[in-house]
Amino acid sequence: MAYTTIKKPSDYFNTVLYTGNGSTQSITGVNFQPDLVWNKQRNGTNSHYLFNAITGTGKFLKSNSTDAEGTNTDTVTSFDSDGFSLGSAAGNNGSGNTMVSWNWLASNTTASNTDGSITSTVSANTTSGFSIVSYTGNGVSGATIGHGLGVTPKIIIVKNLTSSSNWSVYSSIIGNGNKLLLNDNSAPITSGNWSNTSPTSLVFTVNGASNEVGASGNNYIAYCFADVKGFSKFGSYVGNGSADGTFVYTGFKPAFVIVKKYSSTSGWYINDTARDFNGTYGNDASLFANTNGAEFTSSSLNVDMLSNGFKLRSNNSEVNGNTYTFIYIAFAEEPLVGDNPATAR
Repeated sequence: MAYTTIKKPSDYFNTVLYTGNGSTQSITGVNFQPDLVWNKQRNGTNSHYLFNAITGTGKFLKSNSTDAEGTNTDTVTSFDSDGFSLGSAAGNNGSGNTMVSWNWLASNTTASNTDGSITSTVSANTTSGFSIVSYTGNGVSGATIGHGLGVTPKIIIVKNLTSSSNWSVYSSIIGNGNKLLLNDNSAPITSGNWSNTSPTSLVFTVNGASNEVGASGNNYIAYCFADVKGFSKFGSYVGNGSADGTFVYTGFKPAFVIVKKYSSTSGWYINDTARDFNGTYGNDASLFANTNGAEFTSSSLNVDMLSNGFKLRSNNSEVNGNTYTFIYIAFAEEPLVGDNPATAR
């Protein structure tokens, strides 16, 4: 049996860097037509902007905000075969703004899904374990929504499009009785958002009493992720508080890692191999999903991407606090073995 079904991870997830021109431009080099585009200004404090192909161009959410879905036709104007096109909106294309864009492929199509008690609209990629799910809440506790993956997701991120609310995050690590908030640095919060029911290979369950996941008549978007050997991994580790930090085995060379402390408060730290690399310390260009802060580099926030996982190279409590437990989200640059194996740096 092959080690991984995905020989080239950049066919499903890719990071691109670009500079805004304050006018219009097409961003290429993504290698596919993205269904999820997540943009952040690096050299300034514009928000994180997330666009998806189900709700369509010009519609966005901000990971650092509770705002309902916004509309601006000068943001992402099209999802293209090798990337996306932009209008003149400063948050995504301000003149001279240095930008990072993280991009995921779902299916480039949508389908109606009736696996749950609520009919959903789904763009699912069962090869890469990623789906985008759109649904309307019905106010019922225990309502179920089909996600289209065919396997059980490890991470589900839900946002109310209609009204202001937190981003609610389910993680298999913290369980169905708790939630994390993508827009906040809080530790897990005891919550009935998931009706104390874990997702299955067909559906996830929400509590209609919660405005965050299931209020009657409100529209929602959910991003669902499952482990795929050699491509994606969603797990946890315990920090050791040392510059010779914890090593986390993923089975691939990571291209992108999000780390969140869940045994205490901390931000959602985002690191990728397309941005700054420090030969001594590892990757140390810091952005946080829950704030609009500009990118900064620091030898106290270092994640070293290795051929088979990542290693913390600092004692910073945000990523490697002693005895603290962290969850992580990781996507591959190269698989550990296969037709295109990873090499050590």
